[in-house]
Amino acid sequence: MENHHALLANNDGFLRDLQLFCTVARRASFITASTEMGISPSHVSKRIALLEKSLGVKLFLRTTRRVSVTSDGEAAFQWAQKILDDVQGMSEAFAGLKSDPRGVIRISTSLRLGRDHVSPILLLLRKRYTALEIWLELLDRRVDLVGENFDIDVRVGNIQEPHLIAHKIVDSARILCASPAYLKRAGTPRTLGELAQHDCLLFRDRDQRFGVWRLTGPDGEKSVKVTGPIASNHSDIVQRWALEGYGVIMASIWDVASSLESGALVRVLPQHQQPADVWAMTSARASSSAKIRVCVEFLKEQLTRGPYALKTRGVAGF
Repeated sequence: MENHHALLANNDGFLRDLQLFCTVARRASFITASTEMGISPSHVSKRIALLEKSLGVKLFLRTTRRVSVTSDGEAAFQWAQKILDDVQGMSEAFAGLKSDPRGVIRISTSLRLGRDHVSPILLLLRKRYTALEIWLELLDRRVDLVGENFDIDVRVGNIQEPHLIAHKIVDSARILCASPAYLKRAGTPRTLGELAQHDCLLFRDRDQRFGVWRLTGPDGEKSVKVTGPIASNHSDIVQRWALEGYGVIMASIWDVASSLESGALVRVLPQHQQPADVWAMTSARASSSAKIRVCVEFLKEQLTRGPYALKTRGVAGF
């Protein structure tokens, strides 16, 4: 009972400690958590030790190499996350009665999409709604939205998690293209099978199997194994190689729209493409949040019609 009253004596500090505990548990690192929370590692250790003392359980096992959550820590994490979610939900419910959304929004997306489109759009969102705080992470992998505590993941391509809510932002597709210089030297492929005789520039995207291009055409979807002399995990580099005449690439229409319109790149096998719509993914719980709804709608508005919109319609026959 004494522990119970001690925990409630300072709710604000207790909630901050729960947030800190959840961050350490998700990141499996005191140092990473300290960087994310903007405090020193020693302060993190001190607060976690006090929380363990208050709860009367060991939350983490610590070695020189790693931090892991104990079985009691796993149970505490579930409770802590529920408490934080409920407090946040209550805060947002009352904030929703006010004119402007407020609070923190954590967003993840891919490197190119985030750098050139999502990040400047979020600045416009913050300018409109000054009570919002925004955290954006650019990652070259698909995130665990709930496990990594993101509110929104802006992604390209197929949807694999049935437990998430998918908000379509932009209709799009990935297409094949190459420079006129490459096509003059190597010839233009007329069938999917002929891609095997061409240098294909490979990019490891978030939702694609490396070295396999899945394309939809008049005969339905087909998978084609492709190879090439150079590959990268960065779309900018692969696109530059294509512009310099090193091979065929598969890229989102919006990513190569300006090069196609200028003639620097030419569409190849125009009857084939890969569906690659742009989505904003949220958890079912986050979807009911006023600030998340505002952010998703703003992203859709700006990515379709704003100054940083993804250009797709009317490009290369799409």
